[in-house]
Amino acid sequence: MKNKTLKIILITLGILAVLYLSLPVYLQKALIYQKAGIDDYPIFENRKVKAGNYQPWSVSRSYNKKTVPKDLLAKFEKYRTVSWLVVQNDSIKSEEYCEGYNENSLSNSFSMSKSIIGLLVGIAQNEGKIRDLDQKVIEFFPELKGQYRDKLTIRNLLTMSSGFEWDEAYSSAFSKTTMAYYGNDLPGLILKLPVSQEPGKVHIYKSCDSQMLAFILEKATGMKVSDYASEKLWKPLGAKNDALWCLDRKGGIEKAFCCFNSDARDFARIGQLVLNKGKWNGIQLVPEKYLEESLTPLTSMKDDERHVVNYYGYQWWMVDYKGYHIPFARGLNGQYIFIIPQKNAVAVRLGFERSDKIINEHPEDVYTYLDAALQILD
Repeated sequence: MKNKTLKIILITLGILAVLYLSLPVYLQKALIYQKAGIDDYPIFENRKVKAGNYQPWSVSRSYNKKTVPKDLLAKFEKYRTVSWLVVQNDSIKSEEYCEGYNENSLSNSFSMSKSIIGLLVGIAQNEGKIRDLDQKVIEFFPELKGQYRDKLTIRNLLTMSSGFEWDEAYSSAFSKTTMAYYGNDLPGLILKLPVSQEPGKVHIYKSCDSQMLAFILEKATGMKVSDYASEKLWKPLGAKNDALWCLDRKGGIEKAFCCFNSDARDFARIGQLVLNKGKWNGIQLVPEKYLEESLTPLTSMKDDERHVVNYYGYQWWMVDYKGYHIPFARGLNGQYIFIIPQKNAVAVRLGFERSDKIINEHPEDVYTYLDAALQILD
């Protein structure tokens, strides 16, 4: 009887193994890892975004005299914040790390990388690599499909109004977002998407739009996106650590809609660049006019719920809160780079979780971190 039972178990395991191996690569990974996390970069191939000459942050005289307010600490802990950093007047004013993370720990940006892609598009346009934002995508990719393929522009991609067929859901094993995240052929996935709705009409947040921008950047510049980011941003910004950008496969293309892995102090450089209107050490890295457009809400457009888009620009989010107009980069599970111009400040939060409750198009925890930052700032 024992031998028979063992035989049945072995046969069952063999059948399950065959079924598992017959699944697409992305689904195999999705079943193994279950949930996308900030420590995922070791499960992917990566390309370095190389740092250059390190430019250390100044440290404020009032460093850590003010930390996370006690009344907000429980929410920081609830959402498992691992890195919290506040910079004011070009100096680190407050920072805290938890759960074994420190100032050099890499963490997945998730969709904050979309904002980095947006900056790179502005740089490429300024260099003449991209003619203008109304240049047709079909000029780069004549194989585009769909009824409105010849109307799609770079601007439509920047404003998340492409008209591509796409479902934005990491929670579903069968969504295109999950296929993109765990899969190994981003061009094969994205370039087959039909442009089925007229572009430029409705704002619908879609990771495929940012990924298409990365395809365009690679074609327009003749460089890998990581290399272009290194040359145009990471080195000029004086980043301390090489970043890692996850790839769809070995030697492949960057998962540009997500997966730029860096630390809080270096992420803050992106926020400081935006705060400085595209300048770093007196050098204009991102055109000021383009950046101004990027941070202007798309109020002439509505989203799929008929709301006026007063919360998004060119790959950047924005919120009006307590009299402050705050642009920010935002990623899954609560990755944020906040820019607070009225306080000459930047705040970075990295962590494992975020609130499921949405208030005025933003996760509820956004307001928790803004409250904390505003209480810390002078």
